[in-house]
Amino acid sequence: MMALRSRVLLFLKGMAMGAADVVPGVSGGTIAFISGIYEELLSSIKSVGPQTLVTLRKEGIAAAWKQVNGDFLATLLAGIFTSILLLVRPITWALHHHPVLIWSFFFGLVAASVWLCGKLVKQWSAGPFVGLVVGTAIAVAIGMLNAGSGSTSLVFFFFAGALAICAMILPGISGSFILLLLGAYLPVMTALKALDLPIIVVFAMGCLFGLMAFSRLLNWMFTRHHDLTVASLTGFLLGSLTIIWPWKEVISVRMVHEGKPDAHLEPFLQHNILPFDHAYITEMDKLLGVTSKDPQVVGAIACALFGAALLLLLERFAPDRK
Repeated sequence: MMALRSRVLLFLKGMAMGAADVVPGVSGGTIAFISGIYEELLSSIKSVGPQTLVTLRKEGIAAAWKQVNGDFLATLLAGIFTSILLLVRPITWALHHHPVLIWSFFFGLVAASVWLCGKLVKQWSAGPFVGLVVGTAIAVAIGMLNAGSGSTSLVFFFFAGALAICAMILPGISGSFILLLLGAYLPVMTALKALDLPIIVVFAMGCLFGLMAFSRLLNWMFTRHHDLTVASLTGFLLGSLTIIWPWKEVISVRMVHEGKPDAHLEPFLQHNILPFDHAYITEMDKLLGVTSKDPQVVGAIACALFGAALLLLLERFAPDRK
């Protein structure tokens, strides 16, 4: 059984993962990676499968629970779902009203993690260096993609779920951001609110399929090619900084809840700009009803430093990585 202190700390890390997964652009896998539980998470997910049912039938619930590292998974999932339930509205509100400060906090968190994760590479050589460059390039490329228009077929939602869940456990790439790129973010959110069971069930099946398959691949990579894998994931973190850069300019908007009383425009595609260019009001800003903007440079730096300090605190109390 886990000690109470370890269980509370793991629960808080789960809450941090849940908070990150709510935000398009931040990955819960990033939090798991920088807080020292990533490899155990992958190993625990990998242990869940048909063999679990065999153990359950032959040896009972206790043996099956131990086999899948049940204490770890249950505590972490409790933290994730608690965070989503408690923080989804405050984080959404903060992203809408104080986007620069919130994105600055995440930027500081991830920027500091690049250095800490890079230290986990046991020996830097040509392989890990190439992995770092490729991982960075892939994350930057994903951030530069335009969002898709999506589809209404159930097959599309299955594969959207599989891709999104892979991204959610991959440090540096946000699952909700992948859904946004595929054009599936709004349809999935709408289905959840409307309890559209066919879409929800198929999407969940896709998530389960992607989780089971991708976690096994990553676990194999950690076992056979540890330095290459860690260096590549460090590259993902480095490249993701372009996605969560705090100062952005809106280049297109979209209508949300079209045809309904609460229909409104919201930012859709954006690109990065320098802090002091953020103060200029563009035509897109006028469409959104924005009349003034403040780059909040001092506050942004403070939030970024706070994010980095929080990471160092997590690192200080993190268990030894395998």
